[in-house]
Amino acid sequence: MKKFILLFLMLMCMASVCLAQTCRDKNNMTVGKIESDGTVRNARNMKIGSIDGKTIRDARNMKVGSIDGKTIRDARNMKVGTVDSDGTVRDARNMKIGTVDRNGTVRDKSNMKIGSVSGVDPTYAAVLFFFDLL
Repeated sequence: MKKFILLFLMLMCMASVCLAQTCRDKNNMTVGKIESDGTVRNARNMKIGSIDGKTIRDARNMKVGSIDGKTIRDARNMKVGTVDSDGTVRDARNMKIGTVDRNGTVRDKSNMKIGSVSGVDPTYAAVLFFFDLL
């Protein structure tokens, strides 16, 4: 029985990793997704870029930015923003520009809902919703 439970848990973990991570606008319409290999697609399923751990690339595979811990940088390695541990998104001047909360709701600096994410790292969500690097 223990082996069965362990196998089941392993399969569930592998299945969750293979699923695309969805980004939706405030009206719950899909605006894009991040696939398990890091490919970023828009609502029409066209590749608009990729995020492969630390490097952010556009549709032509050109580096347009990077992620250094919770710091987001542009192609010239200039800091464009950060994501705090509580999900607060800040610009290069450390001004709050929004949040990505624990349940995946994305809000602007006025606390108005601008979208939601499912299974998306908060830093990746910030790249997609606030920093327009793709």
